[in-house]
Amino acid sequence: MAALRSSARLARSLRVPPPSFARTYATLNPAVAVSEATSQSTPVKGSKGTVQEPAPSKEPKIKTFHIYRWNPDEPSTKPRMQTYTLDLNKTGPMMLDALIRIKNEIDPTLTFRRSCREGICGSCAMNIDGTNTLACLCRIPTETTKESRIYPLPHTYVVKDLVPDMTQFYKQYRSIKPYLQRDTPPPNGKEYLQSPAERRKLDGLYECILCACCSTSCPSYWWNSEEYLGPAILLQSYRWIADSRDERKAERLDALNNSMSLYRCHTILNCTRTCPKGLNPALAIAEIKKSMAFT
Repeated sequence: MAALRSSARLARSLRVPPPSFARTYATLNPAVAVSEATSQSTPVKGSKGTVQEPAPSKEPKIKTFHIYRWNPDEPSTKPRMQTYTLDLNKTGPMMLDALIRIKNEIDPTLTFRRSCREGICGSCAMNIDGTNTLACLCRIPTETTKESRIYPLPHTYVVKDLVPDMTQFYKQYRSIKPYLQRDTPPPNGKEYLQSPAERRKLDGLYECILCACCSTSCPSYWWNSEEYLGPAILLQSYRWIADSRDERKAERLDALNNSMSLYRCHTILNCTRTCPKGLNPALAIAEIKKSMAFT
């Protein structure tokens, strides 16, 4: 019993008093914050012994952008190239980041399409430094002595600035009936099944995002855009021709069996070179021609 009493006294003497809570307010010293953001100090150890990198150099990296401008509200004014300069240290890595910063901070009248910023929607397709691509996937060249030039997609009607008129393009897309067509109900009453081998035939086709980079880089499409469907639409057409679940393959091929819809392709291969998703529209067109030759 004496041992128990002595151990109880020892425990009471070692007991830590409860903490007292008091309301505090977070404060920020502006001078310190700016100093931390701009200082070129040596590496500093964090609370857990980790080494933090020194602040990066903030020397201005001025990049010049020449951007195509045209306003439909001023039809008598000819299109022009307008020049903007940005500090790349304060700009994101992609061309779309530069365009958004110009619009937000310099010139709110600059007009362009954009949406996902992930290379999925195809909205920001434009001609950058001579190549059709997506602004959200195109990196800004870090060489400041080289000036960048940005145009709308070539050989398209321009709505305003960098916004092309896609009416004809989507009209052609609608003409190929881009959806599953069949009369036979699914065998299990739920879904149309495919084997893994049949599904693999669609790889490289279904990924097309209809940005029109390939079609507007094709000279044959420039010359005959009213009748020639162009690489993007023909790739989409082959996507449904190659689909084992579709029962309208013969009708789809017959719709292309004329001198203009398909055979204006002269395998220039601009479409394959410029596709921002790495697809091969020329191969899809060749497969359609091969299918028509053996039917």
